[in-house]
Amino acid sequence: MPRRFNTAGPCRPDWHYMVAAERRLPVVSEPLDQLGYFMVHALQRAGKTTATRALAEELTAAGRYAALYSSCEVGEAAGDDFGEAQRAILANLRLNAGLFLPTELQPPPFPDVPDSLLLGTALSAWASACPRPLVLFLDEIDALRGQSLISVLRQLGSGFPSRPGAFPASVILCGLRDVRDCKAASGGDADRFGMASPFNIKLKSLRLGDFDQSEVEELYKQHTTETGQPFTEQALVRAFELTAGQPWLVNAIAREITEEMAVPLSEPITADHVESAKERLIYARVTHLDSLVARLHEPRIRRVLEPVLAGMLTSGDSYQDDVQYARDLGLLAPDNPVRIANPIYNEVIARVLAGDAELQVQAEPRNFVLPDGRLDFGRLLREFAAFWREHGEVLTAGLSYHEVASQLVLMAFLHRVVNGGGFVDWEYGVGRGRIDLLVRWPYTEAGQRRWQRQAMELKVWREGEKDPLPRGLAQLDEYLEQLSLDEGVLVIFDRRRESGDADSRMRFEQAQSPSGRKVTVLRA
Repeated sequence: MPRRFNTAGPCRPDWHYMVAAERRLPVVSEPLDQLGYFMVHALQRAGKTTATRALAEELTAAGRYAALYSSCEVGEAAGDDFGEAQRAILANLRLNAGLFLPTELQPPPFPDVPDSLLLGTALSAWASACPRPLVLFLDEIDALRGQSLISVLRQLGSGFPSRPGAFPASVILCGLRDVRDCKAASGGDADRFGMASPFNIKLKSLRLGDFDQSEVEELYKQHTTETGQPFTEQALVRAFELTAGQPWLVNAIAREITEEMAVPLSEPITADHVESAKERLIYARVTHLDSLVARLHEPRIRRVLEPVLAGMLTSGDSYQDDVQYARDLGLLAPDNPVRIANPIYNEVIARVLAGDAELQVQAEPRNFVLPDGRLDFGRLLREFAAFWREHGEVLTAGLSYHEVASQLVLMAFLHRVVNGGGFVDWEYGVGRGRIDLLVRWPYTEAGQRRWQRQAMELKVWREGEKDPLPRGLAQLDEYLEQLSLDEGVLVIFDRRRESGDADSRMRFEQAQSPSGRKVTVLRA
């Protein structure tokens, strides 16, 4: 069977193209040598299961440890029934031990004890009988909830001093989030623990990182080696730009191109193929993207994302924890400044939040295409102004991200008109007080494919602030300089009470940027 790009379940080197698992977790030997209990966390579909399963098999094969991977997800359905959750976890441990460990390393019969001691007593009996130090990788730990999660973590903590002779030498908890954040999984109330986390024996927390540029190239070139189909250098660069190395996205882009779009092996894979694959994934809202979307209306995610989208600064007692939570979920980049993790998530988030408004846009995309194939951007702006005048107040009132509601309505209009044939690239970040966007529209001239580019900057005039026009012109000037464009559009949404109704504040103006670039200003 030929290998392929994998987007479902753990990777197998004989079935899938993959970056070597041992390189994804290069620093586990030290905490293992210290008989440490530690955490490995990574966003969904980042290769966590692949890497930890492979590491467990390698440790056992080396002869020093009895290492086993098993998932706690089987206990999720038990909810707060901690006895049933533990029975499910132990049954799964025994099943996996029978599949992956030699007979002499498998667990003995587990003692019959009260529900509150099931896991700890069973692990103690196993470690006492095992001829090697026992190392357990417990995946999906954050699938457990409430009392079940607390019971499991408390028993691990209770048995910790008895290691390695009478308890596992090392336990590695694996999940989407760091266990320091497991208070949220138990209802979000830290008082239910009496401390920041019941897993206070944790030696360290390791995050399984994204691919870097070289790893993306390595992965894609495995396909080239096996099929002869090359990726152009521009395609490799664009794939990394769009995904920021997020492993599932990297694989999904390539799988979309090679299987769903079925680009013939005789053709090289280009940056245009990568762009098309990105659009198809976003439009299809595949399972992984939907799982992220489901988080957008969680209060702590909204507290982080809303100021990011609006370009505002914010703070608060829980802000740092909320930012880390969003990073653990993969919605934000892992380093500062605070920003959306990658351009694909940028667009998914904007489209989802603007989705209700987009349903109300009746504009027909083909009406905005000129005879020469270019986009009639002037008409687009005029029709948006008319749409905003009639529907803006109602639509913004219905959107949950209030601080960025005006911008989302414009995004909805653009999605309806532009995404029938072009692309809209968004840039936003904390503290910039603006959203930059670039509309890219393909057309043909003299038999050659070319790109029309239109740059826009969106700003909001809020209560108590000065007119953002001067700063907006300067910021747009910087953006146009970056794009090597001579003109652009500045949209200012006036949200002040004294600004009057939509009719009185809606107008177009002409202005110049500080360097003399032509700017169309739309006040809405």
